Amino acid sequence: MDSAIRSSPTRSKFAKTFSKLTHSKKSTKSRAGICIPIAPQKLQCCESKKFGEEAMAELRDRAAMEAFIAKLFAAVSSVKAAYAAQQMAQLPYDDAAVQSADQAVVDELRAMSELKRQFLKNQIDSSPPHVVLMLAEIQEQQSLMKTYEITMRKMQREIDHKSSRISSLRESLKEINRNNRLLEKTISAAGNFSVLETMLFHSLSMSDFVVVLNYALRSVRHFVKQLIREMESASWNVDAAVNAIHGGVKFKRKDHNGLVFESFVCREIFSGFNDPIFGIEKIDNAEKQRRRIFFFEEFTKLRSVSVSYFVKHNPSSLFGKFIKSKYLNFVHPKMEFSFFGNLNQRKMVNRGDLPETEFFKMFAEMSRRVWLLHCLAFSFDCEVGIFQAERNSRFSEVYMENVFNDVFAAVAGGSRVAFTVVPGFRFGHTVVQSQVYLKPAKG
Repeated sequence: MDSAIRSSPTRSKFAKTFSKLTHSKKSTKSRAGICIPIAPQKLQCCESKKFGEEAMAELRDRAAMEAFIAKLFAAVSSVKAAYAAQQMAQLPYDDAAVQSADQAVVDELRAMSELKRQFLKNQIDSSPPHVVLMLAEIQEQQSLMKTYEITMRKMQREIDHKSSRISSLRESLKEINRNNRLLEKTISAAGNFSVLETMLFHSLSMSDFVVVLNYALRSVRHFVKQLIREMESASWNVDAAVNAIHGGVKFKRKDHNGLVFESFVCREIFSGFNDPIFGIEKIDNAEKQRRRIFFFEEFTKLRSVSVSYFVKHNPSSLFGKFIKSKYLNFVHPKMEFSFFGNLNQRKMVNRGDLPETEFFKMFAEMSRRVWLLHCLAFSFDCEVGIFQAERNSRFSEVYMENVFNDVFAAVAGGSRVAFTVVPGFRFGHTVVQSQVYLKPAKG
């Protein structure tokens, strides 16, 4: 029976298989333990997951650093805003505002110091970076807006201060102009110029003539200023008027164009100066000595009285005829109507009356001084002449004087005449220089 069992082929086959399997496990375990093979696809997946985690960590660190830098810029903007507020509180000084601004600056500097400490200790805020970044940008914009608002207030304060200063200066200028006009009226009313009183017939000299010439020119310049004011009030194109008188002149400065009007007024008021009575009427060729005495007497009569007084008491005088002739020739009807809206002054002058307007008073005073100069000139024992320097003529220090008294520059630069401002005068072989405006030197 036992032999039968041992010889069973099925049992024998199973026993062999079990024996081999058991032997194989034992031998493997005894050498290296149990080894489970892993598929290549699963190994690649594990490696990718590890790399992705490292990249995400790097991105988080970068985002955290960007958020930290944004906080730093926001802190700097806050310090600037606090410092601007501190400056604003200094002027005008406000003790409470200064203390508050000082504390704000200290607080912002402490905040920056804390950021520095966090960076050095590597303790950067672990809050969500996008939230920190957004809050930092909001803080920075708020600080910038605060700085701009402070700057705007400061600029507005400066504008207000300068506007106040301008208003004050304008008032001062008006007061100065009022005082100047009062002084002009006082001088005109008195008609007195102390030096004129000392001039004697038997001791006349060229220096006396120059004194009275300067006396007359001061009045000419006062009238020119009044003329320009009237033109501006009547909305005239002043530049066009300048070009109509002396076209094509290049001025060194904008305010030099007033010299053109002075040139025009001098040309008109001194026209006919070399005629004993400006050609207003004919007189007999009296003996030279008697004529000299006559004109000096006219000079002495008029030198210390006002225009209105003299004309009122001498209605048929040569001086009265001189004023009438000069005014009607100088002031065109269109000019008078443009200035005053009527021709009343012209009508009054034609009748022999003297208008009371500021414009005519200044014209009359200018005429009085020019008539005084004329009378003094014909009191000399020599022939009297008047001359103008021609345009584009070379400057001559014998016959000309630079209107700005810069003789050296005029001669050294070989300058040429743009126009004559004040005419020159001849007394025999003696010359009183004309005053000229020179062309700008070519660069």
